[in-house]
Amino acid sequence: MQDPTLPFAVPHALRLVSWNLFHEDGATLEDIRLLLRVTKPDILLMQECRPFINRLPDLIGGHFSRLASEGRVHGTACWSRHPFLSSPRLHMLPPGLAAHRSAQLLEFDTGFGPFGLANVHLSHGPILNRRQLRLIREELPERAIIIGDFNQVGPAMLRGFRDVGPREQTHRMLDRVPLRLDRCLVRGFSLMERRVYPRFGSDHRPIAVTLQPEAVSSSLTLPDQR
Repeated sequence: MQDPTLPFAVPHALRLVSWNLFHEDGATLEDIRLLLRVTKPDILLMQECRPFINRLPDLIGGHFSRLASEGRVHGTACWSRHPFLSSPRLHMLPPGLAAHRSAQLLEFDTGFGPFGLANVHLSHGPILNRRQLRLIREELPERAIIIGDFNQVGPAMLRGFRDVGPREQTHRMLDRVPLRLDRCLVRGFSLMERRVYPRFGSDHRPIAVTLQPEAVSSSLTLPDQR
């Protein structure tokens, strides 16, 4: 019997895929379509996306948003089977030495209640990217996901969130040093499945996670102010 305290009748699985496309000479539209056919995600998050990615919904349908900081050619993008609950927005982050950084903030309700999602491409450097994560946390509701290219070595150490992403390396620095840069942090979800896909079209490997919503005790619409 379903627990009557849960905020939804039947738990739903949510499959997310994240891929840094490598903007200089990276993945093509055909590469993205192949990834979608293989992984069958509910939501695909992309980083380092050039303007040609805007053609994706014309080819495969779905709901799409690409956002780039002013003065930048590439940005973050999201394709989804589900409509956005509100207009996606760009949240500017403290910049690194080389580039401005931002997070694409998204809201969905795929059948079990609303949740927030941050598509990120963070700065290099452990102090700065952890500070960026704390600022992103303040913009998210109680049930939330942070996913993307963290450019991070070592644990994220973000209070209230669990790292449920694959543990395998997703990038080789200078084609030699294996690094786990692509990650997924969650609050209000439990992990069902995770995996890394082979490298193709980009210098990053795509990651996939399948999540199940958990019951949450506080409002799903108010951002975390801790």
